[in-house]
Amino acid sequence: MRKVIITAAVVGSRPTKEMNPAVPYTPKEIAESAVESYKAGASIVHIHVRDPKTGASEFNLEYFKEVKDRIQDKCSVLVNLSTSGQFDQIMKVGEEAIEYRLQPVTLKPDLCSLDLGSLNFQDRVFSNPPQFGRAGAKIMRNYGVKPEVEVFDVGHVYQALDFISEGLFEAPPYLQFCLGAKWGLGATPEDLMFAVKKIPDHVVWSAFGTGKGQLPVMTMSVLLGGHIRVGFEDNIYLMKGVLAKSNAQFVEMAVNLIQKLNHEAASPEDARQILNI
Repeated sequence: MRKVIITAAVVGSRPTKEMNPAVPYTPKEIAESAVESYKAGASIVHIHVRDPKTGASEFNLEYFKEVKDRIQDKCSVLVNLSTSGQFDQIMKVGEEAIEYRLQPVTLKPDLCSLDLGSLNFQDRVFSNPPQFGRAGAKIMRNYGVKPEVEVFDVGHVYQALDFISEGLFEAPPYLQFCLGAKWGLGATPEDLMFAVKKIPDHVVWSAFGTGKGQLPVMTMSVLLGGHIRVGFEDNIYLMKGVLAKSNAQFVEMAVNLIQKLNHEAASPEDARQILNI
C-alpha cells in the first residue's frame, strides 16, 4: 500500500475573509488551521503569512517564526515556508531582493517553496531571474532545508531538470506541479500527465489544481504515483457553491480519496522518509 503525502496550503496570498470567512489571517489562526490539518491527515503544511488586521499579503519574518513555533509546539507536521515574497519584490533585481525573498530559509523549516520562471498575478507577469532559483537551491542546501520546487509551466520543468542535472538539489528532488495559474499548465488530468512524463522516475512529485480542477488533478496525481496538495490557497469551495469551513475539510476529502484508491495517507514520519528529510 503506497503512502501518499498530503500538503495543506492553509492560506496563500489571495483568498480573503470576504471570499470565505474561514480564511485565517493572524499567525495564531494560521497555526491553528495547520494543526487542525495535521490532525485530519496532512503530513506537510505550506505557510504564507498575512497582515493580522487587514489580511493583506505579508512577508514578515517574525510572523513566519511565530507560525512555525506555534505549529511545532503542538505537533510533528512538516513545515513548508513560502519564499514567494511580495510581487513588488519580484520586480526588483539584485542580491538584496534575493536575500529578502529567502529570509524564511534562515528559520530552518523542514521545507521551503522555490518558484521558478514567471508568475501571473492579476494579469501581470513577473519573472524570477535565473539567479533566484540557483541562489535559493544553494542557501536551502546550506541550511538543511528541502526545496519544494514549484512548477507552473513546461519551461519550469526543463529548468528544474537542468538544476537536477547540476546537482543543486539533495536526493530525491521534489517538484510541486501547480496547475491552473493563468497562462500556465491547466488544472486538468491531461496537462498533469503531459508534465509528469517529462520527469525521471527518481523525482518525487506532488500536484494541485486550482478551483474546480482540484478534485480531477488530485485524483490523477494519486493514480499516477504522485502526492497531493489541498487548502485555501488553491480553492475556497468544498464543492460547487459550498464554501469550505476549514482547511481540515479539504484534508479529510483527500484522505477519503486516497483510501478509496487503496492507498494510505502518509504520516509526517512517512513524509520525512519519502523526501529524505
